[in-house]
Parts: sequence; C-alpha cells; structure tokens
Amino acid sequence: MEIQTNIVPVEIPIVKNLDLDMVPAGTIKRFWLQLVSDGMGMPMNIPIIVAKGTEKGPVVGLTAAVHGNELNGIPIIQRFLKEVNPKELRGIVVGIPVVNTPSFFRRKRRFIDGKDLNHIMPGKSDGNVSEVYAYRFFHKIVSQFEYLLDLHTASTGRINSYYIRADMAEPITRKMAMLQNAQIVVHNPPLDGTLRGAAESLGIHAITLEVGNPNTFQKGYIRNGLTGIHNLLIHLGLTDGEIELGENLPVICDRSYWLYTDRGGILNVLPQVAEVVEKNQVVARMHNIFGDLIREYRAPEKGVVIGKSVSPINQTGGRILHLGIIREE
Repeated sequence: MEIQTNIVPVEIPIVKNLDLDMVPAGTIKRFWLQLVSDGMGMPMNIPIIVAKGTEKGPVVGLTAAVHGNELNGIPIIQRFLKEVNPKELRGIVVGIPVVNTPSFFRRKRRFIDGKDLNHIMPGKSDGNVSEVYAYRFFHKIVSQFEYLLDLHTASTGRINSYYIRADMAEPITRKMAMLQNAQIVVHNPPLDGTLRGAAESLGIHAITLEVGNPNTFQKGYIRNGLTGIHNLLIHLGLTDGEIELGENLPVICDRSYWLYTDRGGILNVLPQVAEVVEKNQVVARMHNIFGDLIREYRAPEKGVVIGKSVSPINQTGGRILHLGIIREE
C-alpha cells in the first residue's frame, strides 16, 4: 500500500554566520549554522528559524535545549514560528529549537566534555571544547538580540512547575515575566555563566522559562509557553492581538533554594509542585533499604514547591525540593 504524505523536501542552507540583513522582509527562513567541527572534521550545526517582518522593530530571540535533554521548549518554538505571519510582523523573531545539538543527539544534559553550557556563557574564543561552542553560539547569534526568552525544564530525576526566573527589580524583565502565564515567578538576578546573565551584560532583556519536566513533551506547559510568547510580542508591538492572561496571577517569590538530604536512602517527597507548604510541615521521608523510616525532612519556612526530586534513590547531599519564598505584598 502506498502511503501518501504532504512532506515537501526543502534544501536548508548551511551558513557560517547569521546575517539578519540578508533575510528578505516578510519571510520565514531556515538555516543550519555551522559552529564547530567534530573529530573527523565534519561540521556541527544548529538549526535556526528567522521570521522577519515587513516593518522594523525589535529582535526577539527564543532558545531551547541549552541542555540536551530539556525538550518542552522545542515544540513551543516550532509552533510559534509556524503560527506567526511574517507579513504582519514588525521586527524579527529568531528561534533556535536546539542550542546544544551534540547533547540533544545523546539525550544528555551536559556538553560532550561534561561541562554545563549554561554555566560557561559567553564562552571563550580560544577555550576548550565547550567554551568555544558557547562563544560562537553567543557571539554569532545571541548578541544580535534585543530580547531573549531562554526555555529550559527540570533535570533528570526531578520535575518542575512552570516557572520563570527574572530580575523582578528591572521593569522590562518584570513585565516579560508577568506575561508568561506561569505558575510561579522567582526574583533571580542574572548570574555569571548563564545565558541569561551573559545576554543581560550586553543590555539584552532576558528571562528564563522553566517549562516542566525533562525528556518529554507536556501539552499543557507547551500551550502556556506558546501563549506567553504571543503575549510578549503583542506587548512589544511586533504583532497585533489581545494579550491572554491566565485566571490566576503567578506566585511571586523573592528568593528560592534547594533542600538537601543529610544521609542516603529511599526518598519520598510528599508535596506536589506549585503546592504551598507551611513552616515545619513534613515534606519528605527517608527509609533505609529494609523499609524502616530513618529521617523526616521539614520545611524550614513557609514557601511554594517550585520543583522536586522524583528519583527515590537518594545519596547523602541529594536534592529534596526547590522551595520558593513567597513575597509578602
């Protein structure tokens, strides 16, 4: 039986530099951008989608899979750039569905040399394997943005709420964060080494979207992330439309931190993500390999569960949950 498809093969050009001026107005173009070469001298490319409007406006960047196993951001970027009409766009949207392609192929968080790309930005031009990759990605692409939404998820063995990290003391990034329809927003000034921190050092307004769990696609989170991007573009004037805000405002946290175990064993974390816990509430129980209860962990203060461990096998110093300290308005 012959299977009918509507797939049209398209030759996607390989480029060594991203020149936004060369993209025709009112079009969406796809590229493979060559960053580095592998051990056989073969090019290592990353996918780029550029939607360029017919009128001038801001340049907005969307990045996903800086960690190779954090996947929810990929369909958010894909769907957004299929929905946007470049002939009605005022400005440019640049989508990078997968930043860390070597780790994406391996379904791993870290780069091939074991480094975390989101801890070494903006990299080094003459550095090691991961530093050169980070440097070329940042300077060939990200440096051209005016706004950046960097999409992540939890890491292996953990799950996340849909939450935003942003500098809430800065009015522009605060507004960007509040438009995302997230469950939680954490005040988190940009840190050295992160993509967000490197971007803001250049004056690029940037926020981090933590969109759920690793190694999977979650339809609800993807839908919310997509709405948040549309909201931002409407707010910035790139597109027309009505901003769609959720029924509930996000929980705002002034800070957050992880709770860790002080011994190893079988860990059961009790509250759900986005659940508010009270001071001294039992949040986890540790059993030994014989099934005996050996430790209870309590919340040191009232807060909201941003993320938590779901891996029951937990060594000493393992993560329990990520606690957000709620802002008292």
